[in-house]
Parts: sequence; C-alpha cells; structure tokens
Amino acid sequence: MREYSVPATTRVGDDENIVDAVFDNAASYGSEVAYRRRGADKVWVDITAATFADEVVAAARGLIAAGVAPGDRVGLLSRTRYEWTLLDYAILAVGGVTVPIYETSSADQIRWILSDSGAVAVIVESPKHRALVDSVRDDLDALKRIWQIEPEAGEPGGVEQLALLGDATTVEEVHARRRAVRSDDLATLIYTSGTTGRPKGCELTHRNVQSEVRTVIAAFPELLRNGGSVLLFLPLAHVFGKAIQCGATASRGIIGHTADVSDLLSDLGEFKPTFLLAVPRVFEKVYNGARQKAHADGKGKIFDAAAETAIAWSRAQDQGGAGLALKAKHALFDKLVYGKLRAAVGGNVVAAASGSAPLGERLNHFFRGIGLPILEGYGLTETTAAITANTLEATRIGSVGRPVAGHAVRIADDGEILLKGPVVFRGYWKNEQATGEAIEDGWFHSGDIGVLDDGGFLTITGRKKEIIVTAGGKNVAPAVLEDRLRAHPLISQCMVVGDAKPFIGALVTIDQEALPAWLENHGKAAGTSVADLVDDADLRAEVATAVDDANQAVSRAEQIREFRVLPVDFTETGGEITPTLKVKRAVVAEHFADDIAGIYAGSKQPA
Repeated sequence: MREYSVPATTRVGDDENIVDAVFDNAASYGSEVAYRRRGADKVWVDITAATFADEVVAAARGLIAAGVAPGDRVGLLSRTRYEWTLLDYAILAVGGVTVPIYETSSADQIRWILSDSGAVAVIVESPKHRALVDSVRDDLDALKRIWQIEPEAGEPGGVEQLALLGDATTVEEVHARRRAVRSDDLATLIYTSGTTGRPKGCELTHRNVQSEVRTVIAAFPELLRNGGSVLLFLPLAHVFGKAIQCGATASRGIIGHTADVSDLLSDLGEFKPTFLLAVPRVFEKVYNGARQKAHADGKGKIFDAAAETAIAWSRAQDQGGAGLALKAKHALFDKLVYGKLRAAVGGNVVAAASGSAPLGERLNHFFRGIGLPILEGYGLTETTAAITANTLEATRIGSVGRPVAGHAVRIADDGEILLKGPVVFRGYWKNEQATGEAIEDGWFHSGDIGVLDDGGFLTITGRKKEIIVTAGGKNVAPAVLEDRLRAHPLISQCMVVGDAKPFIGALVTIDQEALPAWLENHGKAAGTSVADLVDDADLRAEVATAVDDANQAVSRAEQIREFRVLPVDFTETGGEITPTLKVKRAVVAEHFADDIAGIYAGSKQPA
C-alpha cells in the first residue's frame, strides 16, 4: 500500500456557500466585467458583476414565488449557455439544489433523473426538451412546474417568466434565503453518466464545491485569476464544467459560453480566452485538423518536422533543457507554425486543463512544445472534479499530477486508487448500500487502477472492472491500447476485447470528419461510406499502422492481434458512449457481438 498527501492551505467555514461569490463580486467589484454573452447578432456583449447579480436575484424571486423551498431539487436541462449559469446560481440563491441533465438525454434518462431526485420543477432549453419532459410527466409525481429558456412565439423566455413571476416577492427574501445556506447543505445532485446500470445521484455539498474551487484556484493562480477568461463549451451538466464555472466566478475571471462546438475555433478566435478547458478529443481534433490542412496545402513536411521538434523540445525540458541546435529549430518553427496554432485558439491561452480521459504522452509533449501546455488532472463526479492535477510549476507528462492541497491518494494492495479529502462527496442519493461500498473509513474507492511515484504523481493504468483476463490468464488494461489507438487522426472510437479469449482484439470506428481527406489522398470516390470500406485494403493498412503503434506500449502477450473496422461509429444516441465520450463496454459488446465473434471465429476481415 502506497499513500501521498498534501497539507491543506485553505478551509471552508460552516456558514459559507458557493453563491456568496456572485454577491461579493457585485458589492465590491460591481462595475467589472464578469461575463461576455453572445447576442442574437453574434456580437459579444459585456455583462458586469452587478448586472449578473441583479439577474440572479430576479430569477430567484420567481423561483420563490413558484414555491421552490430550501432543499428542493430543480432540474436544469440545457446546452452550455449563459442562462445555464444564471439559473444555476438562482436555484442556489433560494437554497435549492440544482439537478443538471445532459441536453442529449433520452426521455427514459430524463424520467429517471427527475423521478429519482424528486425534482419539484425543471427548466428546459427548447421545445424539443419540453416535449421530452412532457412525454414522461405522468410518471413524475413531485414535478409541479416547467419553464423553457427559449421562448415560444410571442411568449417571454423562461428567465423572463421567472422575473415576471417574482414581482410578488422581495429582494430581501432572496438575500435572507441565500444567507441561510450552510456549507454542509446540498448544492447539486449530479447523476453519473453511467457506463453500467442506471446513473446514481452524487450528493455534492456547498463545502465540496467550495473546497474544489479554493484548491484549484490555489493550484492554477495563472489561470483562475482576476483578468483571466474562460470560454465554457463542455456540458455544464458535467462536474468538470461546473467546477470551472464556480472557480472563475470566485476568482473574478470573465466567463463566456458556446453551445455549438462546430463553431468552436471561430468562437475561441473571437473570445480570446486565457484558459482553455477541454477533453482529449478536442485536442486530438485540433492537432489532426492542423496536420491534415498542412498536408492538403502541400506543407506536410514542414508541419511534421515542426511537430517532431516541438515534441523533442518538450521532452528536453524534463532532461535539463534543449541544446542550442534544438532551440534554434524550435525558434524557427515558432514563427512558421506554432504561433499560427496558438492564434487558432485565440492567441492568449496561458494553459489548458484536460480531464475525463488520458490525452496521450506524445500529444501532450506536442502541445507543450508549441507553447500551449495542457495540464492533465484526475477526478470523478464523486470528487467534485479534480482531486489531483499537474500544474505549471509541477508537471509530469503521462501522469495526472499530485493530490491538490488538503487531499490524499492511496494505492490499495490490488492497485485500486483510494481518495480522501473535503472534495469527496457525502454519498449517493437514496442509496446507502452503494455509498457504503464506495466509502470506507473516509476513503473513496474510485474503481480506477493506478500507481504513485516517489514524487506523489499519480498515473492511471486502467479501470478495475475493465481489466481483461485472457484465456491464458494474462491481465490486460485496455485503456493503454485504446488511448494510443484514438490518437490516430482517422480513428474515432475503439474498444479492446479478449476476456477469456486466446488473444487480444479490437473494434475500431472511423472519424467521419477525417474520412473525406483520407478518401481524396487515397484516390477513393468522394462520399464513399465507411460501411463500403470495412474490407478495403488501404483502410485496413491505415488502421494497422495505428494498431502497430499502440502495440509498442504493451508486452507481446497484451498486443492486439486482430481488429475489426466497424461500419458505424459509437454514438450517445445508440447508447454505446456516455455524454462525456466514455465507451459503454457492455452495450458495445452486445451491439457488435457478431464482429467480436468474427475476430475469434476466423471470419475476420482480410489482414
């Protein structure tokens, strides 16, 4: 058993809550810009701290008038947008509990979350979401009110409806409510996306969120700071986005929102954030898109040389620094290539934070080498987001960093990662059995497998429940292989298989955005579908190079020996992935059982 802990540097008082920051900012820095909101004309408009607080109060008055009492759960079903943050703080200001729901959720998922949480009201974004809630409303005994953010023709939107409804209540009522909220009161009930079984509601208190906010501000003073800015585009229904929202508010940073990731690079270019928050797939697409464009423009050799130089320069930083020749090459490519890549994300990004899944060592070195360091961290919904993190001061690429201040990591005898500290949730909603199984003597059992080095840096090696045991008794952690495979520009998703089988195999899906360029480069007809290419020798050879690269990361017994290219991608709609892009292994195994059987029955595609 191995353990590493970091002493606390801050504490949360018993009478504190996370909505205090909104009103503290308004009282002391009311004229400062707190948000930039994109209007109907696509122009970014500044919103001051005082204006934002007034809008929170107006919506909160409406919630009180509608009968939302302290402790009541209120669902919030919307894409990432300004109103999400505004309504979240309004719910908290009246002592309510925000229950976020992913905007891509199905009717069955919505029914479960609203029913299990006992939500008395729900705020939806659009008529589409309203129809989904209406379709299951007969099963929701506690639900009394539904508001819709986007207005129907001739009707006020949900925020405006709440403001009108609140005319019967006073501002003083709102302030009395929010001052009565204590740190150990429930702040949000976030349902895990659930790769297996029904999602469980994680109870996160104001103390949990406040502790997370203070530790990440201390860990990232260059990023979460007054004058800094962040463009939120990840789902705010996810704890990662929620933590950064609250951290940026508490540190008086400027927050923007964008719901359509297809316009992400354009929005980043206009908003010019200093801090970028994303998941590995976003960084993979930035790299792959830049590389493909360079090759299409006849500048592929220059880009590839620049990429190798960036990686070499970054690796050298961990070994005493770059030599003169490498420094000179790096400076040249900074002018030719790296500066353009930094400009593509706004030009002001100091660093980025990445979570949800491993980025991959090579890609991490690349981004650090071009001047966009990506700080990987580790956490779960149950730990209110990050409980370990790499920082600008202390980074070990390939790891997820050290425990944040006031927290501890322990590696159990079987390799499981155990976590302890004030960001650890208090339990699962209405599920004492699951809570008891997850928390033992104050330690949360993460279900992840990892190792701690002498410096306290944690490295994730797999999921305890996902370890594959081959027929020969070899234990294989699929994450190592899958992370390497997904780094290839043509691969979208993959799943390693082989439990109780004679060897390791893999299911692979193709990235639809990368496919057109690949078709053109290989003389294939434009518009050819993946379904028509699963047996194509050129495509098989391309995927085989990615498999060969992944195999270099593991022992011979763990290597992928056969793979299948699937005709379709894994999708959230199809149930194969969660909203945070985690693969639901059991669902994939069921949906593609014939393909898996084919790997081991000899009916495989041509080698």
